Amino acid sequence: MNKSDLLRKLKEKKDTFPEEDLESSINLILHFISRTLQEANRVEIRNFGTFSVRKRAKRLSRNPKTGTSVYVESKNHPYFRASKNLKESLNH
Repeated sequence: MNKSDLLRKLKEKKDTFPEEDLESSINLILHFISRTLQEANRVEIRNFGTFSVRKRAKRLSRNPKTGTSVYVESKNHPYFRASKNLKESLNH
């Protein structure tokens, strides 16, 4: 599901809000999560999961095209950990 699918499903489920308001709300939530992660903080959504940032250390890697060794600088990457409730709901 992408953002436009989410918007369409929300519109079908609850037709009381204008589409522009729904889209604005989705964008605001995603922006909030992104900004919070940029500040190296975590976002916890109860019964869904936690978004956080993890650091990958500098490492030696290989260029797949040429096979030469390349040093990759350390960098941050987003990480999501599903809640226990979400995991259980997927297996029922």
